[in-house]
Amino acid sequence: MEKMVVSENKPQAIRAEWGGGLEFLMSCIATSVGLGNIWRFPYTAYQNGGGAFLIPYIIVLLIVGKPFYYLEAILGQFTSKSCIKVWSLSPAMKGIGYGQLIAALCVVSYYTVLMAITLFYLVVSFQSELPWATCREEWGSTCFDSGGSVNITAVTGNGSLQSSAELYFLKVVLNEVDSIDEGIGTPSWQLSLCLLVSWIAVYMVLFRGVKSSGKAAYFLALFPYVVMIALLIRAVTLSGSGIGIMFFITPDWTKLWSPTVWYAAITQCFFSLSVCFGAIVMYSSYNNFNHKLYRDVMIVTTLDTFTSLIAGCTIFGILGNLAYEMGTDDVSTVVRGGTGLAFISYPEALARFTFVPQLFSVLFFVMMLVLGVGSAMALCGAAFSVVCDRFPHVNQWKIMLIISVVGYCIGLVYVTPGGQWILTLVDYYGGTFVAIIVGTVEILTVFWIYGLRKFIDDVEFMTGVRPGIYWRVCWMIVTPLLMIVILVYTVAIYEPPTYNDTMFPTSAYASGWAILGFAVLQIFGWIVYQLYTKKTSSVAETFRNAFQPTSKWGPNDPKHRLEWESFKDMKAKSSSNGLYDLFFK
Repeated sequence: MEKMVVSENKPQAIRAEWGGGLEFLMSCIATSVGLGNIWRFPYTAYQNGGGAFLIPYIIVLLIVGKPFYYLEAILGQFTSKSCIKVWSLSPAMKGIGYGQLIAALCVVSYYTVLMAITLFYLVVSFQSELPWATCREEWGSTCFDSGGSVNITAVTGNGSLQSSAELYFLKVVLNEVDSIDEGIGTPSWQLSLCLLVSWIAVYMVLFRGVKSSGKAAYFLALFPYVVMIALLIRAVTLSGSGIGIMFFITPDWTKLWSPTVWYAAITQCFFSLSVCFGAIVMYSSYNNFNHKLYRDVMIVTTLDTFTSLIAGCTIFGILGNLAYEMGTDDVSTVVRGGTGLAFISYPEALARFTFVPQLFSVLFFVMMLVLGVGSAMALCGAAFSVVCDRFPHVNQWKIMLIISVVGYCIGLVYVTPGGQWILTLVDYYGGTFVAIIVGTVEILTVFWIYGLRKFIDDVEFMTGVRPGIYWRVCWMIVTPLLMIVILVYTVAIYEPPTYNDTMFPTSAYASGWAILGFAVLQIFGWIVYQLYTKKTSSVAETFRNAFQPTSKWGPNDPKHRLEWESFKDMKAKSSSNGLYDLFFK
């Protein structure tokens, strides 16, 4: 990742850079256009008001998603450092970086498992008949064929009936248990093998740092769109597809005023854009110092929303066809959340395709696999860059090998019969909750401790352009305020997560809180540590020493650093402290 240049004084590490600005853009697209768009967005939108959810989602994108994305891209490019070292900005808040790292590791631990399940479905899709299309004898008389015709009235009239696609996922793929009170069981050898292949794919993309990931990004970013557009065309030509698409975009205005919907919009935005996980800081840290970030930020964040809408229309168009084939206009009867949407509802619809269902099944799961690699590449890359920054003389392939082996061993927990229970728990406590907390503290630290004025001066020095009033108002007021409100609301209405409407054992909740507590304690732990190590006779001076930037903050290149110091001196002489100057100059 880094090469050494020998100077007269001492060796100085020079950070590797992308092969070109387009590699950075493609990597960001591959990350943002990931599993969050296909696996998470359609059901989240359906659950939170359908078309009405798009309104808070777009608003959140404008006042939270874009500002956060631009903020993290600036931090990485300005310092050329990972999500840990970038907090020389305020050493007492270094725990933010560790919190982001923990969240990224939690999410990538189960993203690779989703890739493993996808790979399993991809392999079996090459059979002469899709294996989930028909029932097996051992599933009993309550099973009905997903590939045949059935009236949904008969199905809903007897709650015990289940489709062959659902039973295939639960009994063959997962071998799922009804409860984890007695333990989670032993790993499935088939999924363990698929998980190994998934981690090998992630390793091959990252083992040479940006030299390998930058080249892979072109395929990871562009290929999913080819498949997605092909599937969209197929979806809209199916009978009943209009029912599903209208179901997706028709708003339920009563849900617009629910704070839960706004919370869902923020968490979806974070997952979709991969902000607050250290990935964007990592990617931008490999940019040329004077790279024009603004264009890339606008392209990625806009394209991400556009992709989510395409994915939603595609998924619900196909689900509309499934409902039509089952003799109902109520699409909600065939919609499932979480992994069920990708691995039950969609395969069930594919089984009813009359024209080469195997082809569309292969296309869909190849797309899912590529999306998974793109998402995992960024989240795993965040941890990879942290370790490489800490041990710059260790070979990159060795670092990535260790990360992959550890990640694989942890992932085995998810491929047990109780694995989906654990996934739900880790997703809630280690992903969603941590991201909201860390994101709130991050934006408050940058703009209320370091300062908006200093930050926009840094951006001007780096790019030659000062951020406009939109960015300043969002960064300083709107985004922090909304994040605080959502965080307080989340804590106030907290309800323990469930899986299939079933409560977890007390020990499982304790484990979830332990993950969350470990991430949050990083923030408080580093504050206490810095206050202790920089203790003076004056309390005010102690706090100032702990929270003000260290000598390591700023551009990594010595030439840029000297120019930056001169630029700061010039700005200090010419600027004033008025609000007008802060927001308009």
